Amino acid sequence: MNSSMLLWAVFLPIIAGALCFAIPDRTKWLREGFTAVVTLATLVIAVLIFFSPEMRFQTAELGFAPVKFLDFYSYHFSSFLIMFVSLFGFLISLYSMKYMEGRGRLQEYYPYILLTVGAANGALLSDNFLPFLGFWGIILVTLFLFTTIGSRDASPEKVFDAANKNMMILGGADLALILGVGFLWYLSGSLTLSEVSIPLHGAMAISAFVLIMIGAIAKAGAMPVHSWIPQMAEASPASVMAFLPASLDKLLGIYLLSRIVLDFFELNFSMSLLLMIIGVVTIIAAVMMAMIQHDLRKLLSFHAVSQVGYMVLGIGTGTPIGIAGAIFHMLNHAIYKSCLFLTAGSVERRTGTMDLAKLGGLGRMMPFTMVAFFIAALSISGVPPLNGFVSKWMVYQGIIEAGAAQYWIFLVAAMFGSALTLASFIKVGHSVFLGDKPRDLGEVKEVEHSMTFPMVALAALCVVFGIFAQLPLVYFIGPVVGISFPAFPAAISWTGIWSPTLGTILLLVALAIGGLIYLAGRIRVARVAPVYIGGETTGEGTTDSLSHAPGRLTGLRDTRVLGTEFYDTIRNLRGLKWAYDKGEAAAFDIYSYGKHVFPISEVLKLLHNGRLANYVSWCLWGLIILFIVTASIG
Repeated sequence: MNSSMLLWAVFLPIIAGALCFAIPDRTKWLREGFTAVVTLATLVIAVLIFFSPEMRFQTAELGFAPVKFLDFYSYHFSSFLIMFVSLFGFLISLYSMKYMEGRGRLQEYYPYILLTVGAANGALLSDNFLPFLGFWGIILVTLFLFTTIGSRDASPEKVFDAANKNMMILGGADLALILGVGFLWYLSGSLTLSEVSIPLHGAMAISAFVLIMIGAIAKAGAMPVHSWIPQMAEASPASVMAFLPASLDKLLGIYLLSRIVLDFFELNFSMSLLLMIIGVVTIIAAVMMAMIQHDLRKLLSFHAVSQVGYMVLGIGTGTPIGIAGAIFHMLNHAIYKSCLFLTAGSVERRTGTMDLAKLGGLGRMMPFTMVAFFIAALSISGVPPLNGFVSKWMVYQGIIEAGAAQYWIFLVAAMFGSALTLASFIKVGHSVFLGDKPRDLGEVKEVEHSMTFPMVALAALCVVFGIFAQLPLVYFIGPVVGISFPAFPAAISWTGIWSPTLGTILLLVALAIGGLIYLAGRIRVARVAPVYIGGETTGEGTTDSLSHAPGRLTGLRDTRVLGTEFYDTIRNLRGLKWAYDKGEAAAFDIYSYGKHVFPISEVLKLLHNGRLANYVSWCLWGLIILFIVTASIG
């Protein structure tokens, strides 16, 4: 196949995004359809690239430096990732047709989708650091612009704060990335990604590793550079969260982190330990914060942070199976977390809220949304036979192979994090779908087909990539790390990975038993009786007490059993209350400390007073200092 296909995968959506700005607002259906068609065409191109041999496209060198303006290279890692980037772009464009209906700035929203897909593909295919950093920076800009669009219930101040925080944290991390790339270029003498490989010895090499690592984990959302994700979740549309922090940013961040461990550097013990510590802290701290959230968006955002910990932990093990598990978990997370944010957006569209205390009983009215949610929730919790279990199990196996005797605490913490994740989603499932419906919620129905299809498609991938785990392992993950996984249906237990057949059978048996118990309980109709509190009735059964006269007179609240009540007690437990108070006060937010640097900018503003004489004098002093330094070195 012609290598120009690589150009199409990058510049078709970018050029289409630029053209999309010119589509008149009165023909918004044309803009929506155009975006869906272009992202679908990009997906087809990405699939063709994946099934083709390795390809390279290069332009002539720049006139002022021996650097290729464009140097695209498709090999197994990059080619399978651009396929999923394009898939997410297509699904989000479909979902947004109804979800974003009636909102402002749609003439910008759809072009941003196209520009982001093209830039992400460009970063993944670039084999030279200069265009790589350029495309990487474009994604930061589109993330900022996406955030400024804002959600329906976010105030302009909240939207501005979230967008500003995105730019400050990720912009600072990108500066660290650029500096790290400069160090790497100095040490290796090359800006070509596929040619860089140096031992991790010496201060400059370690500095380069740490700086590039900061850029990678900030994009992925690991602690301590994570706080932009929860704040963005409160201010941005759910479709934006599903598209960027949940999927594309994770793919790009973990892709870069994997490259620096697999290709750029030879990982040593200290850096391996650093990555594993970051991973475990991210897993536990973020999931603990998720457990006490009452806003569905913010809860999902903390889980998005927590799951990055498994990826960083797996890469930190330095073992082939651990790194393979991390890359597989990166892909799985993009699938199920995007699905979860889309289900949250569907709930918001039909109910107008994401407050867990104001939701309940939606399962019968939104069955497709409920099924997609529970599949994705069980997957993120690591429940077999879904895809999240397989990748987490591989990460656990990586820890064991790295040294169970010395790393047992990491294994225990990772498994404990999965248990807390499941507990958190039990709360969400009860509060949103299985609890009693509040009377003031009104009539609710399932969302439109264009919104249902992306959720169901992603939920189906969770099932397929779990039961038939060999498919992604053999065709996507194995070639990246050099592991030859046996093809389905052969068991792959030789690497410590489970055989999905038995797990699937046991799960089906458990579901059948649960279904029989449920049906048996439906045979006998329970008697509904008034609830008495202090000798006064509060209404019938578990309905809203405020809809009845006694309840209104006494001021009693809703008598529904809320899924959030038990988790409120965790918030006030001795030993945890201090940590939660500090967390909510942004004591662990690196952004809150970075703001102390801002007064320095006020001093610099005084120096920039617009007088030409001052600027000329600074240039002269700079030349004098440069001359002195050069002379002393010579």
